Amino acid sequence: MLKSLIPILSWLPSYKKEYFRGDFFAGITVGIMLIPQGMAYALIAGLPPVYGLYAALMPQVIYAIFGTSRQLAVGPVAMDSLLVAAGLTTIAIAGSDHYIEMAVLLAFMMGAIQLLFGVFRLGFLVNFLSKPVISGFTSAAAIIIGLNQLKYIVGIDIVRSNHVHEILIDMFSKISGVHLTTFLIGLSGIGLILVLKKINSKIPAALAVVVVSILMVKFSNLSSTGISIVGDIPEGLPEFKLPNFNNQPLNELLSISVTLALIAFMEAISIGKAIEEKHGENNIKANQELVALGLANIGGALFQSYPSTGGFSRSAVNDQAGAKTGVAAMISALVVGSTLLFITSWFYYLPKAVLASIIMVAVFGLIDFKFPKKLWNYKRDDLLLLVVTFVVTLTVGIKDGILVGVMLSLGMLIYRSARPHIAELGNFKGTKYFRNINRFKDVEQLEDVLIFRFDGQLYFANSNYFRDNLFEMVEKKGDKLKLVILDAEAINHLDSSAVNMLFRVITDLRTRGIKFSMADVIGPVRDVIVKSELINLIGKNSLFIRTADALDFYKGNEISDEKEQYKFKDIANQSDRKL
Repeated sequence: MLKSLIPILSWLPSYKKEYFRGDFFAGITVGIMLIPQGMAYALIAGLPPVYGLYAALMPQVIYAIFGTSRQLAVGPVAMDSLLVAAGLTTIAIAGSDHYIEMAVLLAFMMGAIQLLFGVFRLGFLVNFLSKPVISGFTSAAAIIIGLNQLKYIVGIDIVRSNHVHEILIDMFSKISGVHLTTFLIGLSGIGLILVLKKINSKIPAALAVVVVSILMVKFSNLSSTGISIVGDIPEGLPEFKLPNFNNQPLNELLSISVTLALIAFMEAISIGKAIEEKHGENNIKANQELVALGLANIGGALFQSYPSTGGFSRSAVNDQAGAKTGVAAMISALVVGSTLLFITSWFYYLPKAVLASIIMVAVFGLIDFKFPKKLWNYKRDDLLLLVVTFVVTLTVGIKDGILVGVMLSLGMLIYRSARPHIAELGNFKGTKYFRNINRFKDVEQLEDVLIFRFDGQLYFANSNYFRDNLFEMVEKKGDKLKLVILDAEAINHLDSSAVNMLFRVITDLRTRGIKFSMADVIGPVRDVIVKSELINLIGKNSLFIRTADALDFYKGNEISDEKEQYKFKDIANQSDRKL
């Protein structure tokens, strides 16, 4: 039991020497990668760069103890950084003391929510973020993040906004003020990162660009030309400090933290599962991941961290570099901690344009062009969902985009369950197979028999839809119709409204001289039929194992497996039997 609550106890005692080489090199690589990334993502969040390093420290150590993924690299990420900025810039001035206090408090609240979700096993909630919603939201968020970095790339004080049109309008109104040197540095940073990645993806391109730009600015006296540099970064590890709850807009922070908790969990679990599938493993436990991420954010907040989660690029690098266990994360934290203790002064001359170039390359890789094209070919209603989420996120707001996407997903789910697929079936002559008459031309239809299939649960929201479509088919058959067979193989649930509807439908059919039979009824539905006494109206002789049996019985033919048919009748008598 203790090992399931604290997963490190399950792998640390059996740690092998041969694991250390992979863990060591992966930890060093990710730690080096985290330094420029952390500072860059802090800028997205509207925080001083050092807070990105704080977010890369304690959270990944705590996750290594409580997490179930061996390769997930926890720390600051672009998406969560943007959500922090989106939520807090409407309340306080970015970079101010109050703003920083709220960002740290947000990590604490987000962690508490994730921890509660994990304790109460609510990991399934992330399933309401469908793939089209995630894709539309991520692509829009990537564009917003990228455009918000233009101010650092071009050296103009452009308004920070979550609305693309506001950023573009403000930029074009100030385009004449572009700082040429800053623009060339930012553009060169983007170009160099792309070139290095193309040469060899294992090269720490972001770090290389950071080193080159620092040396160039320091020794060429470019800082005197007016380019914006990072400047002084506080040296030393973050102090233990309780988040400040006094005079904070807790109601507003709560809505932001719930959004962050779900998005961060979705990011981490999807990355973790992708890496796990690659290795053919099955270690990740969704609810334990919530607990681990929750504790990581709570613990991080006590040491001045803003919200963090699993990062895709860092986790991929961690895996490729040979990480076997959470020891890699601890080594990464050691690299970041050493940086805070000894070398923060080295980053004084780092141009903010270079940090912006790192961010832009990273986030524009998140824009998904392939998935919408696929949806156009096979699922255009999901494409509509993606496009609406994308447009709302770009123009109205990030939280609004997620909310609208989730609400539309639920609306589509309700619509599809309220109007499931239905079909009239025909028989392939000489076989026991039945298929949709509108899809298969070679199936045989009987004038006096209607075989009706309903492909979904039968409940209050679609019981009228069931009845209306059934009677529409009955009317088409005309006076020759003598039997309706309900193929119930796809009906997995029957509620009281559906039972009452079936009572009325069967009674109505009988007044017209039409018999009613059911076939392929699964156990839970059969239990409802028996316990509701609907069985007395249908008749035990009118329940069949297979649709073919129902048709054979009607024609007076011998049922193919009479023994099984009688066995089914016996089961129908036992209302407490679950099959």
